Amino acid sequence: MISRSIAHILKGETLSVGKIEVKQPLPTTRVDQISPFLLLHHFGPASAEPGEDPLGLGAHPHRGFEPVTFLYSGGIRHKDSRGNEGILTGGDVQWMTAGMGIIHSEMASKAFLETGGVIEGIQLWVNLPQRYKMVHPRYQDIKHSEMPVILEDNDKVKLTLVAGDFRGAKGPAQTFTPILAIKADLKAGGKTFVEIPEHFNALAYILSGEIQVSSGFNYKSETLLHFKNDGEGFHLQANKDSQVLILAGEPIDEPVTQWGPFVMNTQTEIMQAMRDYQMGKMGVYVD
Repeated sequence: MISRSIAHILKGETLSVGKIEVKQPLPTTRVDQISPFLLLHHFGPASAEPGEDPLGLGAHPHRGFEPVTFLYSGGIRHKDSRGNEGILTGGDVQWMTAGMGIIHSEMASKAFLETGGVIEGIQLWVNLPQRYKMVHPRYQDIKHSEMPVILEDNDKVKLTLVAGDFRGAKGPAQTFTPILAIKADLKAGGKTFVEIPEHFNALAYILSGEIQVSSGFNYKSETLLHFKNDGEGFHLQANKDSQVLILAGEPIDEPVTQWGPFVMNTQTEIMQAMRDYQMGKMGVYVD
């Protein structure tokens, strides 16, 4: 198998979102987007006492893309202006389509507030092509038990499939463009080759541990690797117990215009999104 080489090595810049600090390796001053992926935030691991909400992300709007939450530990309650509400616990994924517009909040769940603990996760923004930017919003609350699991290398490698087709399995997340999303857990010494369709852009974000890739170089936690489109996939080998989020997708060959929580194709559409939000056309959030 021909291994892809690395195009960019992106370290996360630390910034505050709500009450919590996040690492942001995408976008950066070097790389604006890796289509169809617009933004990646790694929040936590952060410890909280009982009664403390480490997130505190109150009601805010989105339009034109899909905010996706991969929760690794803790508990989150999602609520929105379309009447949806969901609870995530460690291992769950929420794939939300903002589409024509939605107002939602992300707060610690009641169960997490009662016990406290450690919260950690990834928020990923996935772009939508123009023809789908104004679809009706939807939630996909995907429980860990619904995701196919692939074990290999004497169970040293566990691949949990969230979205896409991979080795005969299909992830439960429904997407508007072809996307592969895999949560990889590798024990020390575990190794795998991840096959990626030739025309997909591909990323690997190391949440924890240390990974060696096809080039033989080692990369530590909080590093995003962007691979060139010059091979059939890439090798991963864990130097120590590691967690990696693998992402790949068919690029969307369209202009992108963004203002804060709105991602459209033109500045005119951004202005319309701002007016629609101010006029209450994205629904009314009531908690």
